[in-house]
Amino acid sequence: MTDYTTGYNDLKQVEMAIKAAQRMVGQATMSMDDDQLKAATQALQQAKNQFQHAISHQTGVDQQFFEISSELIERIDHQLDEAKKK
Repeated sequence: MTDYTTGYNDLKQVEMAIKAAQRMVGQATMSMDDDQLKAATQALQQAKNQFQHAISHQTGVDQQFFEISSELIERIDHQLDEAKKK
């Protein structure tokens, strides 16, 4: 039971970190403010770290969740990279 609860919490943290990064990157890319871009970069890194932690500690968890999360992180990363190039 503990493993299931821990696994669920890990996945929830990944989901929340990705959503936070999405919001911050969206705001930063609209404003193009350097401080917001830095904060968005940190939020994205935190989401990546949470994702890697969850992957390394999960067995038999919904593979689709990890695929969707990975795609979201890649899109957010790309959006942020494009904004930084401007």
